[in-house]
Amino acid sequence: MAGSRLPFTCEKRPASGALGVVVTNAPLGSAAGAEMLAAGGNAIDAAVAALLTLTVVEPMMVGIAGGGLSHVRLADGRHVVIDALSTAGAAMTADMYEPVSDLPPDYMETRERRNRVGPSAVAVPGNLRGWCLMHERFGKLPFADVAEPAARTAARGFTVSHYLHGAIREHEADLAADPETARLFLPGGAPARPGERMVMGDYAQSLRLVQAHGAAALHGGALGAALVERLATGGPDAGRLTMDDLVGYRAMEREAIFGTYRGHEVAGPPPPASSGVHVTQMLNMLETCDMRALGFGSAESLRLLAEVIRIAFEDRRAASGDPDFVDVPVERYTSKDYARACLARMAQPARSLGPALHESADTTHITVADRDGNIVCATHTINGLFGARIMVPGTGIIPNNYMLNYDPHPGRAMSIAPGKRVPTSMAPMIVLKDGRPRFALGLPGAVRIFPSAMQAIVNLIDHGMDLQSAVEAPRLWTDGQHVELEPAYAAMEGALAAAGHEVRLVKTIGGGMNAIEFTPDGMMTGAACWRADGVAMAQGGGLARPGVRFQI
Repeated sequence: MAGSRLPFTCEKRPASGALGVVVTNAPLGSAAGAEMLAAGGNAIDAAVAALLTLTVVEPMMVGIAGGGLSHVRLADGRHVVIDALSTAGAAMTADMYEPVSDLPPDYMETRERRNRVGPSAVAVPGNLRGWCLMHERFGKLPFADVAEPAARTAARGFTVSHYLHGAIREHEADLAADPETARLFLPGGAPARPGERMVMGDYAQSLRLVQAHGAAALHGGALGAALVERLATGGPDAGRLTMDDLVGYRAMEREAIFGTYRGHEVAGPPPPASSGVHVTQMLNMLETCDMRALGFGSAESLRLLAEVIRIAFEDRRAASGDPDFVDVPVERYTSKDYARACLARMAQPARSLGPALHESADTTHITVADRDGNIVCATHTINGLFGARIMVPGTGIIPNNYMLNYDPHPGRAMSIAPGKRVPTSMAPMIVLKDGRPRFALGLPGAVRIFPSAMQAIVNLIDHGMDLQSAVEAPRLWTDGQHVELEPAYAAMEGALAAAGHEVRLVKTIGGGMNAIEFTPDGMMTGAACWRADGVAMAQGGGLARPGVRFQI
C-alpha cells in the first residue's frame, strides 16, 4: 500500500539484513541483542541479552523481579511459549486486602493502595526464571556471555532518555518516598534529566551474581534473600513473598494457539494470555468481510473493528484467566463457526462487562530473529510503572506490583489464590504463510495490546502495508464502553459518534510496537514505531569467502 495513500506519515525507518534482526524499545537493548548475533549466538541468546539490558535502560518497564511471556519459533518449526508470569505466593489469600468499593471505578482499589505500592504489592516474580529456562533450552552461547551487556551497561551507565525522564516525573511522589529509588532516579531531589548519565552500581553487582549463578541468584540465592528481607517490614505494609515461593517458582512451557486468516497461520500464546484466543476470534470474524474493499481508516472499517473488538472483550470478561483455576473454552472461542455466530451480536446492544480488572500498560517488547530461522517474540514487565515503586537496598532491584492485577474481593474468578497466574493481554504473535514465518510482532499496552496486534495483522494482510507503516498506523480501541481513537483517526470521530459510539480522542493506544518481516529470499526487515524509543538493528554482509585472505 503506497505511503501517499495512507492518512499518516511514518516517523521511523526500518532496517533489513539477512544475518539477523533485533528490534527492542530501547537502542541499547537492540545493541545487546545484535552483539550476541555478531558473537555467533542465536536469536534466543540475543533475546535474553536484550531483555536483561532492558532491565537497566528501561527500569520503569521491566526487571528480573517481574513477569511475562516469550513466544519462541525454533528453526525446526516448533513453537514454544515460555510462561514466566508472576503468581500469588503460598501465604497470599483472597482476603489479604481491604477493597475500598464494590463498584467501578474504584472496584480494584484497596485501602492505602496496599495492592499497588510497596512491599504488600509484590507477587512471586518469574522473568529471570523464564529467561534462564529459555536460554538453557534453546540458547547457544554461555549464559555469562549473554548477561555481559546488561552488567556492563549498568556499571558504565547510560544516557537518560526523555521517555525515562517522563516516567520518573509521572510517579515522582512515590519514588521520593523510598530512599533507594529516590537516590537513583531523583538525584538532588529532582527527576534525572534527559541527557544525564545514570549509573547503576548496585544493580551491576546484582547482574554479576545473575551472570555467575543464573536464576538461582534470585530464586534462592543472595538476591532473593535481600528481596524477602526488604518486603518483611513487620508493619501493615509487609509483603507475603517468601524464599520458599522464590525457590518453588517454575516457568512453564506452553503450546501456542494457531488460527488461520486468509491463507495465513497466526500463532499466539494460550491462556492465561488472551491474545492467542481472542486475536484468532477477531480475525475469524473479520475474515467474513472484505476489509481491503472497505479501505484502511474508513468509517465502515472502523465501525467494524470496534464491533469485533467489543465482542472479543465480552467473551474475554466472561471466561479468561489461569487455566489451572478457570475453564477457558479455547476451542469454542477460536472456531470459525463460533465467529460466524458472533456476527449476529454486532446488531445487539453491548453486554454488561462488570468491573474492569487492572493490567499493566507499562511493559516492554522485543522481536528477534537469526539467519537459521529462530525467532523470539517476547513481552515482559514489572506490571505498573516502576512496579511496586520501591527498590531492594544494595541490589538495585525494583520488584513488581503484580498483586494489583488480582481481584481484591474474595469469591470471584480472579480473586487471589496461591499459585494463580492472572490473565494477560500480552500478544507476542507470529504469522506464517505456507508453514514459513512472514511476520513476528508485539507491543506493550495492557488491555490495548491484543486488539492493536490484530489491527497490525490486518494492516499487513488486508491493506498490504509495508512493515513500517503497519506498526506506526493509527489504532482504535474499545471494550464496549467507549471508543478510543489516536490522533490520525480524529477525522472519523463524527462518523463513529453518529453510529452511536461515545468517542474519546487519545494520544496513544497501547505502546511501542516492534516487528520483523520475513521474505522468501531470506531477507528480514525490522521496524519499531513512534510510541516508544524502539530501534531496529539488522545484520548484513558476513564473513569472507572461504579460502580468501588478504595478500600483497
